Amino acid sequence: MNMNAAGIDVSSRKSTVAVLRPFGEVVQIPFDVRHSAEDLTALAQQLKAIEGETRVVMEHTGRYYEGIAKVLHEAGLFVSAVNPLLIKEYGNNSLRKVKTDKADAMKIAKYALDNWAELRDYTPMDTIRYDLKTLNRQFQLASKQKTATANNLIALQEQSFPGIRKLFDSPVRSDGTQKWVEFTHDFWHADCVRGCSQNAFTERYRKWCKRHRYQFSMEKAAEVYALAKSAVVLVQKTSVTKTLVQEAANQLTAISRSVETYRTEMNKLASQLPEYPVVMQMYGVGESLGPQLMAEIGDVRRFQRKQSLVAFAGIDPAPNESGDYHSCRNKTTKRGSPYLRKTLFNIMTVYLQRAPLDEPVFQFLDKKRAEGKPYYVYMTAAGNKFLRRYYAKVMAYLATLENLPPVDMESTGLQRTE
Repeated sequence: MNMNAAGIDVSSRKSTVAVLRPFGEVVQIPFDVRHSAEDLTALAQQLKAIEGETRVVMEHTGRYYEGIAKVLHEAGLFVSAVNPLLIKEYGNNSLRKVKTDKADAMKIAKYALDNWAELRDYTPMDTIRYDLKTLNRQFQLASKQKTATANNLIALQEQSFPGIRKLFDSPVRSDGTQKWVEFTHDFWHADCVRGCSQNAFTERYRKWCKRHRYQFSMEKAAEVYALAKSAVVLVQKTSVTKTLVQEAANQLTAISRSVETYRTEMNKLASQLPEYPVVMQMYGVGESLGPQLMAEIGDVRRFQRKQSLVAFAGIDPAPNESGDYHSCRNKTTKRGSPYLRKTLFNIMTVYLQRAPLDEPVFQFLDKKRAEGKPYYVYMTAAGNKFLRRYYAKVMAYLATLENLPPVDMESTGLQRTE
């Protein structure tokens, strides 16, 4: 039977397709296809009409490839989306450096032929997982913007009312509001507090707390007033200062509201996935980090082994050996999902802060720390351990739901200290 490898170099508006057979036989010279439903359907029919078995290979870069892969998959074609790094490191067997869409399509087709048996069929994400991953990416972006905006407000605040931020520790509400931000908006300069008597400010602060639904404290009012009286401000109480501080506070509240909305929606979506109960039972995983973890890992059943999941996260040590040389300090590959690595790091931070002595992951982390390992080394190693346990627990739980044989705990490393 003929083996036909269709390599597709994906761009934003169009893609370049080349079809090859073994020994360099060209079935279709590179040609362009627009990303319209009509053209992609026609491409699917054209590829299916080729005699023999046809496998389509493309790089999973960004989101451009997903529409093409979905159409071809639904048309009954074997579609495989591979890591771009594999294509990049695939040898050209040439000293010339050629970078064109046609050359890339031919290179992908050659890669498909040389790795024919290892190609994995593309499976589109279901709607829930797709939406959850999209929400998480927006959540991460909004979180970065929130941090930058908060730092900007604090910088302005230190000029008009230095030190006031440290007096408030109330958490963010579900609507995105936070006490220190709202206080800064209304009392945007130290003179707004010290411009009246302490009794007058205390009464004003009491009404403010009632209006914004915060708990009033006489001690807190006295503390704020004392700070205002002793504060050394760098800017005068002018309309310009008021505009700068209040607009920065408004921006932070708006972004914070978006972050909390994303967080709530992610938890609602994640709760519809089958692995939600077992994931949420894992230590260090709450209503915020749990959905993030599930969003970036996706369906764990697509990983054949626990090592595959660890490699996907990019926290697997890269072997470094040559002859008699064997490196004992191997860096992690960092070739996987940076979003997943960030989520794991946050989970490990929870372990460090709470120090659960009876938790296996913390015991492993604490052991590495006691051995004198650097901070990032034991945090990464603990993240590796956590992912292996995640794989074992979720796979075992899903097997019970599907009436499949449970996963062998020993083979997944659940009981073994890595």
